[in-house]
Amino acid sequence: MHVLNKLAVAMALATTALAAHADITVGVNVSATGPAASLGIPEKNTFTLMPKTIAGQKVNYIVLDDATDTTTAVKNARKLTTEDKVDILVGSTVTPNSLAMIDVAAETGTPLISMAASAVIVEPLDGKKRWAFKTPQNDAQMAGAIVEHMKANNVKTVAFIGFADAYGEGWYSEFNKAAQAAGIKAVTNERFNRTDTSVTGQVLKMMATKPDAVLIGAAGTPAALPQKTLKERGYAGKYYQTHGVANNDFLRVGGKDIAGTFLPAGPVLVWNQLPDSNPVKASATEYVQKYEAAFGKGSVSTFGGHAWDAGKLIEAAVPEALKKAKPGTPEFRAALRDALEQVKNVAGAHGIFNPTATDHVGLDNRSRVMVTIENGGWKLIK
Repeated sequence: MHVLNKLAVAMALATTALAAHADITVGVNVSATGPAASLGIPEKNTFTLMPKTIAGQKVNYIVLDDATDTTTAVKNARKLTTEDKVDILVGSTVTPNSLAMIDVAAETGTPLISMAASAVIVEPLDGKKRWAFKTPQNDAQMAGAIVEHMKANNVKTVAFIGFADAYGEGWYSEFNKAAQAAGIKAVTNERFNRTDTSVTGQVLKMMATKPDAVLIGAAGTPAALPQKTLKERGYAGKYYQTHGVANNDFLRVGGKDIAGTFLPAGPVLVWNQLPDSNPVKASATEYVQKYEAAFGKGSVSTFGGHAWDAGKLIEAAVPEALKKAKPGTPEFRAALRDALEQVKNVAGAHGIFNPTATDHVGLDNRSRVMVTIENGGWKLIK
């Protein structure tokens, strides 16, 4: 009997040890193909650089591609949560797909970190969205930077064209609010689809208003289409884009037609132009150096930075969650969600993160700079 008791105790201790060292599983859904591929590919690449252990626990990353399709994003999220039983979801690349994934995250009690920009992903923080976090700067924050630049450069009227989805709508809403407060008038509100090959009709309407500037509320390579069309038609005013175009593929597709464009971006885009006093320079440099060591000089993009920052938040939250539960359990997922609201001063590629129970982004104005496109590259506006 004594031997049996000792055996039972030994088995219990072994089971406890195994449970304490259960793997952490991160389920990733990116748009590595389709219209948002130029955003999703660097995100996918970045997950190969993520830590393989956190707080002594092995971390597994399962990466799926939603092809920039909302239905596929939901399908992938369901597979990751029900079949792979992930502890946390990261994704998607674009706003519509991220919004669609929130239902799955809330239903399964799985925290979600989106790599898409629109504030509607985390606002308002209702029952479902309390499970959602995101790493990109809010469109309101970036719209404010654009409006400040417009006001300083005597822009009074702006023609807007954006995606016919939540990204375009979010950008128009936030820009219009900031513009009105600054005495700037939005004179058009045009839309186009990510897969469209012509926007001539919309551009003619924009040009008819004779605006001082145009703002294109789009992301990735499709954002070049309205600008190229405007150039072809001879529009000579100021051009603004959103941080959704801050990658080298946009430079390649836009060519000479995008020279002189203004846009807000995360500091990582111009990391080597930042003064040493910039609080994000060190953490941005860390990401760039690791990415370019793996994928080649000049290959880094701001979108991969959003994935890197998701990894930084997970790395900061996991040790706290482990104090309350073991990976692979509903309790651990809930503890991880709670821990993401409490991490402090997480230094990422785009900024310093301080999320709270009422702010599931946690970035301040240290996370934005204004840049222009000059000589086929990005130049910091000082």
